[in-house]
Amino acid sequence: MKADNDMLENKMTTIQDDIWTILHEIVKGQKELQIAQQENESEIAQLRESQKETNEQIRETNETLKRMGIDFGNMKKNQGDVAEEFFFNSLLDDPHLGGIHFDDIAKSQFKHRGNLQEEYDIVMTNGNAIGIVEVKYKAHEKDLEKLERKMRNFKKLFPIYEAYKLYGAIASFHFYDKAKEEALNQGFFVLQRSGSVIHTDATENLLVL
Repeated sequence: MKADNDMLENKMTTIQDDIWTILHEIVKGQKELQIAQQENESEIAQLRESQKETNEQIRETNETLKRMGIDFGNMKKNQGDVAEEFFFNSLLDDPHLGGIHFDDIAKSQFKHRGNLQEEYDIVMTNGNAIGIVEVKYKAHEKDLEKLERKMRNFKKLFPIYEAYKLYGAIASFHFYDKAKEEALNQGFFVLQRSGSVIHTDATENLLVL
């Protein structure tokens, strides 16, 4: 009987030791978690403080730009205006797309007909052809989709030119990635600034609508 009691007591002692070990690990884990949370809270607080400082620097920079007469929000628009003015004046002096000569040139043409509307940066005309020039400060491949859409809508908006040949050109100071190569592959003229003049590229397979 005594032996059974001793065995039972030993088992209880072992179980208690295991329980205390588990509790110790739990308490240790909770302490480690609390320390980690405190460190994270400290890092978050530092990040918030850093963000406040960054926002303040941005605000001060914007104020400085405004005092200098520079509106950062309109800078992209201004770049587009500069590009459009450059290409319009250059084409006004030399109204050609490749070997095609044009007699007239107009810019910023907005047309609304029914539910269809488009704005054309530069439109060049002669007795049997139309040249549509999409102008960008930096041209992206998605701009080529816009150009093709404008070309396909042109005769719907201007039915008087139904019998005319229609050519497209993308004009830009800079081209992103493979935009220039893709423009040539799609049959567009590519106009790019080269100093104070325009450099024109084209392939034999021009898109004519």
